[in-house]
Amino acid sequence: MNIQTVNEIASELFLALRKQEKIKPLTDRYPDIDINDAYQISRKFLSLREDEGEEIVGKKIGVTSKVVQEMLGVNQPDFGFLTNAMQIKNKSNFTIADSLIQPRAEAEIAFILNEDLYGPGVTKDDVISSTAKILPCFEIVDSRIDDWQIKIQDTVADNASCGIFILGEGECSSEKFAMDELEVEVRKNGEFLSEGKGSAVQGHPAEAVAWLANTLGEYDIPLLKNEIILSGSLVPLEPALPGDKFFMELKGVGTCEVDFI
Repeated sequence: MNIQTVNEIASELFLALRKQEKIKPLTDRYPDIDINDAYQISRKFLSLREDEGEEIVGKKIGVTSKVVQEMLGVNQPDFGFLTNAMQIKNKSNFTIADSLIQPRAEAEIAFILNEDLYGPGVTKDDVISSTAKILPCFEIVDSRIDDWQIKIQDTVADNASCGIFILGEGECSSEKFAMDELEVEVRKNGEFLSEGKGSAVQGHPAEAVAWLANTLGEYDIPLLKNEIILSGSLVPLEPALPGDKFFMELKGVGTCEVDFI
């Protein structure tokens, strides 16, 4: 894909983000688009946000669990970038109409790094030893692609379908628990919604972060000290509408909550 087309698609995604509009799947309109093309679009899309003052504060891996892959019809994880404008305070009242289009909530484990990680060759143990702490987190994913009709190239180009994220209260060392055995329970509007374990995320959340480090390493992008790394959802995605209240407990670690208006 030539640079002009990359820039045009990135501008289209950026305009869709700002106008809260959906666009037709890229994979329908550009049948030859590949992962590298999608990554280049993502980087240009990100640069347009940076031009407006947004700053990178972390990275994310998504579509890590089998249940989410099956829901979206995607057969491998995606990856993207987090900016300061995407971060919302815990226990916030967030107005969907302000910036989101078709949001869905994910309960995740967030990692805060205490040193850089450069792929390739990063292992699960490297991630654990390089993590200052883990926290409960809601990521609210939000595709600019019409009706979530995405393939892996669509979501990578669209910054891994990231909308906003909320870091919760409570934290612990990455070595305090066996992260694959950590349990999360999610409630929506006060009622039980779903539950899952860390093992839903590629067998172990640190394995997912290692995959992210190694995948981004192919583009000479490191995971940096003090960055926030979102490791993927432990539970199925759940649509979010005005009036919905989401609460999650990462058992033994802490809680996170957000109300949508």
